[in-house]
Formats: sequence, structure tokens, C-alpha cells
Amino acid sequence: MGLLLLLTSTLLSSYFHPGIMVDAQRIFTIRDITLSIEPSTDVARGTNVTARCKAIVSSLGQEVLSREYTIYKGNNKVYTKNSSTSEDLLYPLPDARVSNTGKYHCRIKIKGEETDSRTEKLTVTGLSKPVLHLDKDVFSEGEEVTATCTAPGETGSIFFYLHEGTNVLREGLINANHFEAKFRFSRVGIHRLHCKYSVITMPDSFMSDESNILSVSVEELSIKPVLEIFPQTKIYEGDHLNILCTIRNLARPDNIHLYLSHGIKLLSSGNTNVNHSIVALASVPGDFECRLEMGNVAKVATKTVLVTELFSVPTLTMSPAEVFQKERMTLTCKSEIASERLNRGELIYTLEPPDSPLISLTPGVFSGKALLYDFNYTCVAQAKGIVKHSETLTVCPKISVSAPKISVEGKAVLGQPFQIRCQSDIGSLPINYTLLKGFDQLSTISVRLSQPALFTVTITKPEEIKEYMCEAKNNHKNAPLSQRLNAAVIEPLMDPTLTVIPHLPEISEGDHLYLICGTKGTPPVTFKWYRVGNKQPLHTTTSDKNNTDYRVPNLSKAHSGTYYCEAVNYANNIVRSEKVTIEVRLALWKKVVIGGVCLLVVSVLVVGSVLYFRSKRVRVVRAAVSVWSERPPEAANDEESSVVSSEPDVEYTEVVHPQPAGTARDKTNQHFLGRA
Repeated sequence: MGLLLLLTSTLLSSYFHPGIMVDAQRIFTIRDITLSIEPSTDVARGTNVTARCKAIVSSLGQEVLSREYTIYKGNNKVYTKNSSTSEDLLYPLPDARVSNTGKYHCRIKIKGEETDSRTEKLTVTGLSKPVLHLDKDVFSEGEEVTATCTAPGETGSIFFYLHEGTNVLREGLINANHFEAKFRFSRVGIHRLHCKYSVITMPDSFMSDESNILSVSVEELSIKPVLEIFPQTKIYEGDHLNILCTIRNLARPDNIHLYLSHGIKLLSSGNTNVNHSIVALASVPGDFECRLEMGNVAKVATKTVLVTELFSVPTLTMSPAEVFQKERMTLTCKSEIASERLNRGELIYTLEPPDSPLISLTPGVFSGKALLYDFNYTCVAQAKGIVKHSETLTVCPKISVSAPKISVEGKAVLGQPFQIRCQSDIGSLPINYTLLKGFDQLSTISVRLSQPALFTVTITKPEEIKEYMCEAKNNHKNAPLSQRLNAAVIEPLMDPTLTVIPHLPEISEGDHLYLICGTKGTPPVTFKWYRVGNKQPLHTTTSDKNNTDYRVPNLSKAHSGTYYCEAVNYANNIVRSEKVTIEVRLALWKKVVIGGVCLLVVSVLVVGSVLYFRSKRVRVVRAAVSVWSERPPEAANDEESSVVSSEPDVEYTEVVHPQPAGTARDKTNQHFLGRA
């Protein structure tokens, strides 16, 4: 029962631990792996160091599992071993060196399962002192030297340095503890050499002390170059120089070369001697060199030759200093005689290029007309085979200024400052422009760039603008005038008016209203109509006339209000008219309708009143008839006379509905009707 529980527990834990392997025969787990460095992680050079890799592995069964150990230094494998025991793996580092410094860790691998230990850093301190050795201590000039620098007992990647004083002669990186260098000394005398090295342990490096110092003696060879120049004194331009380059104390002619140079120019070369001849020139430095090369040895002999010139380098001048196209000019070429060996008559002057349009008047003087374009001239002076050139003189003929063009810059506004532009199409700079009014000079502007002259003026009358002209001048004898200024003058607006059609008392509903805005000044004019109370204009238009209208169709009472207009032109002065109050009256047909309605109402009232009074009288008659009809006839007869006499002026009219004949009422009505 206990064995079953153990197997069950082991199988379950294998799902959660990567170091556990389960197969049909064997169950194990790598519980831990550690790396330790003995005796310490910090040791001195020469210490015996051991890296111990210890693994704790639990397995089912008595048999020890086979395992593979690997020791790493950084990312590099340094040791691998297979083991079938549970003993620790020991990696020895006997007689440790600085090159063993680094970070170590170990890895165990069982049945494909791997586990790494933590990293431990080993630091080894102390380097051996380098030793420098030379094949001999005395050398001849140019002889090869072999030097060997050794780092005793050191291992790994080592960078060596070979020094003479503070200068590095040779250096190199090798995987050995010694470094060999071959070289030659370029100068004679005593040379002191030493070396040192650096052990590279990425990413660090450790520098050693300096080695022993060795002294080397370099002896000069007796062989020397010899340079001879003839003549040796009083050398003048044109003299022929014979130059000889030879060797002194030549023991054996093997591997020897001679080179003869003048400045940086190689004149000739040879093995044992070199001979060369040239013409002496004062303009060329007389520095000559004879160079001897034998293997890596080079020796030099130099001489400087002073040459007296026969005549100076010519100078070329022009008169006048400024010349205009097609004007006469003179070029003068002059050279100073510097030696008694030369007469002035022997000196010949010419101009280059040969096709120059100038002709020679006297020696060194050339005359002619200036060309229409720039031209380069060079004076050539020659005597006794010596040719000298002057510096190139570029003649730039000036262009006479053309008649300037005059115009207005922007707009010319009456009473306001504006600019007059004056510019010539062609003409050499600088150009002086002068503004004239009539023939009076107002001001002058000097222009040194290709740009116009701008003058600021103010005029008070339109015709005044035609009085302006400008003059252009650029040191030429001619000073052309422009034409008179012809430009439009903008008169500022003034006296704005607002005219209303129809006349104010005649404005009625349904009419078309015309608001005519007019002003004095130069068109085009921009007009704006406003109604008091509105910030935005009712209408805006630009006209080429001094007046225009704004039409308001089909007036209504809502159009009543106060109106004004504004006007502005290129003078940018805004003028405003007087305000006009407009009252829109009723339309004529509305007045007729209202009058007719009033007459109708009066007529109805009159007719009604008449009918009312008549109806009142009829009621009185009816009442009287009713009384008479109720009395006896006798009483009626008795009273008839009194009734008639009492109302002699009253007429009675009654429209009575028909009654049956013979009744008392009928009789009474007939009585009254008869009276009426």
C-alpha cells in the first residue's frame, strides 16, 4: 500500500516539475545543481583552483542514472564529462592565470532533461613581468631589427605593445605568450625599447607592467650623396645650370638608386651618378635635391640656387580706369630692368590673345576701342629666352545708361504721398537717378543693385503729375531724361448725396423706391446703402460712374425708416451721405376704399334716421285712428271740426292694410284719407 501511494504521488508531481522524468522503467527528478569555486572566487596568480559541480538527483530504484556534465565560461563550453556515479564533477584550473578570470556555470543532462546552475565569477589577479629580447644591440643604418616580447606563463588572448619611449613601434593580438616584430630604424643613434602586454578577458582586460629596457645603437653608413651645381655664383636668369648628383664612399654599387629633383619635380635618376642641365629662372625656387636610396636607407643632399632676374614680371594697367563700350582705351605693359646684362630695347612686349583688337603705338603701349563685352588681356615680356606673363587684366566695358522709364508705384492719390518709380533697362551700376519737377531737381538716389529708384511725392492738382521727369547717369557723359510722367490721378471722394425718387411726400405703398447715391471723385466707386439700425449694408455695388441707384420694389409700411449711403474709391477715404427719413404712405386705392366706406356709412345713417322719423309718425296716426274707431259716430262728427281746426298744417299719410267694406274702421280711414 505504501509503494502504491509513492508511485501515485510521484506521477502526479511529474506534471508540475520540469526536472522529473517518467518512463516505463525509471522515475527521477533533478532536485538541485550548484557550482562552487574552491578555494575562493578571488585568488592570486598561480593558485590551484577547482570548479565543483554538485547535482542532487532523486530516482526510483537503486541504480545511479548516467548523466552528462558541462562547464561553461561565459557562453563557451570549456569542459564536458559523462558520469554514471553521483559524485561531484571537478573541473581543475591548476596554476590559475588572469586568462582564467570569468563567469562560470555548469549544466547537467539526464535522459534529455537539462538543468543549469547559478553563475559564479572567478577573478585571478597578478600578471608576470614581460621580457624583451633583441637579436643584437648594434645595427647599421637600415639594417633589420628583430624584437621578441614574452609574457612568461600567461595564457589566453594577449595584446602586445612594443615601444620606443612613448611611441608605439609595433602592436598585435595573438593567442600565445610571445610576440615577435621586425622593423628598421630610420635614424642613427641610440634607441631605447621596452614592451608590455594586456590579457583580454571579455569584457575586461588586464594590463601588465613594463618590461626591461634595451638600448639599441644604430650606426650611420659612410656612403653619402653629393650635389654639385655650376656656375656656383652670380647666376642670372637665362644662364644654363649644370647639376651633378653622385655618391661618396661607395663600397658596393648593389641596390643603390639616385634621384635628382627640383622642388617636387623629378629631373633625372640613376644608379651611381646623375647629370642634368636647365635654364635658371628667378620665378622658380632654386631648391635642388640629390637623394640616395639603398634598401630602406635614404640620404639626401640639398642646395638652394639664388637667381638674379633680368627684368621684373610685367604689370598691365588700363586708362582711363573706367571705360564704356566703344570708347577709346589704352593698355600699358611695363617691366623693370633689374640687371646690367639687359638693355631696354631688348625687351619685347606683346598682348595675349594675339587677336586682340588693340594695336601697339609704342613698346608696351596698346590702344583701341573697348569691346561690347568683357575681355581678358595678358602682357607678355620676353628677352634672352626669358618669357614672363603679367597677371590677367579683365576689361569690363561699362554700358551707358538708357533713357529711364518713369511710372507710378501703386496708385497716385490726390493729396496723399505716393511713389514715383524710375528705372533704366540697361546701364552699368551704380546709376544715379534724379527726380525733376519741371526742370528743378528734387532729389537723387544712387542704385547699386538691379532695382528701381523710388521717390515719394505729394500733389494737390491732377495736372501736376505731368510735371515730373527723371534723369539717369552712370559716369557717362550722357545723362538721358525720361518722358514726362503720365499716370491716372485718383481724386478722393467728397460731397456724397442721397437722392430719393419719388419725392418724399409722394412715397406710397406699392411704389418702386430708388435711392440714388452720388459723389465727387475718381471712379470706380464702391457704394453701400444702409438703414439705420442695421450694421450690414442693404446693398453693395461698384460702379465706373460717380453715382448709381439702389431699387426697392413694392414698398410697404415696413420700408419706412432712415437711410444713408457710403462711398469709397482707390483713395480709401470713406464718405457718408446725410440721413434721409422715408415714410411710406397708404396706397391710393386704399384711400378710395376708405372714403367710399365712409360715404356709405354716412348714407346708411342718414337713410336710417329718415326711416326712423317716418316710422314714428305712422305710429302716431295709427294711434289716432284707433281712438276714432272706438267712438260713436255722433261724437266723431261733433269733434271733426275741432280736430281739423286744431291741426291745420299736418298732413297724414298712411298705408293701411285693406279692411272689409262697411266697417267702422274703413269709414274712419276714408275720413282721414279724405282730409289728407
